[in-house]
Amino acid sequence: MTPQLEISVEGNLGVIALDRPEAINALSREMIDGIFATLERWRQDEAVRVVLFEARGSRGFCAGGDVRAIRKLAVEGEFDAADAYFAAEYAMNLAISTYPKPVAALGHGVVMGGGIGILGHARYSFVASDSRFAMPEAAIGFVSDVGVNALLALVPEPRALAFLLSGMTVGVGDALTLGLCDAAIDPARREAVRAGIVAAAAQTDAETTLVMLMQAESIQADPPSLCGDADRLAEAFGGGTTTAILAALAAAAAGDDATGRLRDAIVSRSPTSLAAILVSHRAARQRPGIADVLTLDLRLARFMVRQPDFVEGVRAVLVDKDQTPRWRPAALEGVDLAGITRALSD
Repeated sequence: MTPQLEISVEGNLGVIALDRPEAINALSREMIDGIFATLERWRQDEAVRVVLFEARGSRGFCAGGDVRAIRKLAVEGEFDAADAYFAAEYAMNLAISTYPKPVAALGHGVVMGGGIGILGHARYSFVASDSRFAMPEAAIGFVSDVGVNALLALVPEPRALAFLLSGMTVGVGDALTLGLCDAAIDPARREAVRAGIVAAAAQTDAETTLVMLMQAESIQADPPSLCGDADRLAEAFGGGTTTAILAALAAAAAGDDATGRLRDAIVSRSPTSLAAILVSHRAARQRPGIADVLTLDLRLARFMVRQPDFVEGVRAVLVDKDQTPRWRPAALEGVDLAGITRALSD
């Protein structure tokens, strides 16, 4: 078993702890394979009634996939290995989402990208009220994946698009409103909640006990500020293209600082990513089942990892950290929209 995971059984609770704190528990291929194998083993183990995901380190639950490692594969032309990483990750997401036993998650700090792909698909997710969520893929030349579109298809489209296109970090109030987690808890009650999950696993009706625990421990989160902005700008986000959305946001931004910040965040992202995110999210709304959405995610991941913006975006944000990506193409007008559309149907 990979040393980047801690696997244990406490009574009737199977515990999977992400243990790569130096990388805010970014998911290596070994971690993904270890999680999937553990879930498959516990599927047949009658002693394990509930599964819990948690994470080590104070900085956060999970910062996402190990995109630096995937970038290295792309630079070296090892695209088959990159494709295999995404296929394994999405198979793990599907296993979590459709698991026959209750899956709980106890999150804190940073919950981004692949972290949402674990916590967001858990049946019962408890999150410290000071946690921060994001799908920042547009900032690294990629596309919003890990089945998040299956979750966001259940909320109004303007809210989903504001979150995905901007890649902005939001608080738990927005995360709850977007359906990315189930309950905000007092950070000081984290161990008490964990003890409650352990106790619930020992009950004949574990699910009812988990629901009662959630009701007892939930606290009021901060107001959903991004979702509030998206509701106010619903007409702008109804545009048929990313270009139309940005034009409408620009018109609405006059004298409105919040709208201006939202538009500026979107404008700074990879044009290819913006187009891919819009097309893939709207495609997912037509077939929002998790298996179908993850199939779309894999098709588009294979396309995006081969585009220059992925290598460049990860370089600018995570490798050199100069935060000055040089996107190719630099404008939405030059995006290969036909290629994106073909990738979704391949």
